[in-house]
Amino acid sequence: MQAIKFVVFDFDGTLADSKHVAISAINQLADRHHYKPIRPEALEQLRKLSIAERCRLLGWPVYKLPFLAAELYQLYKHSLHEINLFPGIRELLTELQRNNIQVAILSSNSEQNIRTFLQANNLEFVQHVICSNRIFGKDKMLRKFLKTHQLQPQNVLYAGDEVRDVIACKKCGIKISWVSWGFDSQELVQSENPDFIVHSPEEILGLLSISSKASSVEDLIQKR
Repeated sequence: MQAIKFVVFDFDGTLADSKHVAISAINQLADRHHYKPIRPEALEQLRKLSIAERCRLLGWPVYKLPFLAAELYQLYKHSLHEINLFPGIRELLTELQRNNIQVAILSSNSEQNIRTFLQANNLEFVQHVICSNRIFGKDKMLRKFLKTHQLQPQNVLYAGDEVRDVIACKKCGIKISWVSWGFDSQELVQSENPDFIVHSPEEILGLLSISSKASSVEDLIQKR
């Protein structure tokens, strides 16, 4: 068994509390392209729907999402100063570094946005940032990440807040810790059976403290 070497994080909704900025950018884009905006009263319903279902409800063409992503994140970047880390995230990242566990970020946001945010929050030690505007292509990004860093799936624990994170990890054989403080509802995500469900960053550290007595994420599963 090989030890855990990386924790890979989704960015928006996992590390960064960016929901208000993302919704504002989405609504600006909706106005520009004559799609339905996201209304505050609809948020709870949207959390329980897949991306395809949300698009149908709001009249956004799914096939256009990759083309709209670049425009969306251009709008997003103007409000980066309004975005904060979720409580406990700084301590989590610092503790991972202290324990020689590397951190990577994998996101459909832009690399420039993420690196600007990391610099503004004194987190430049997070050097691995992998980005793509492929909304549904995270499994391909993860496979490329594994190959680039000569890792096996059991070397990696992923933390994300969306059902597509769970699906991508399942395709790659990577264990995933779904975080409850993001956008997708637990009701939606549970149908895909994430390996772990955590309600605070400290719980991710708890998983990894177990791994100090075990040799891999596989052993974590056995000791839950």
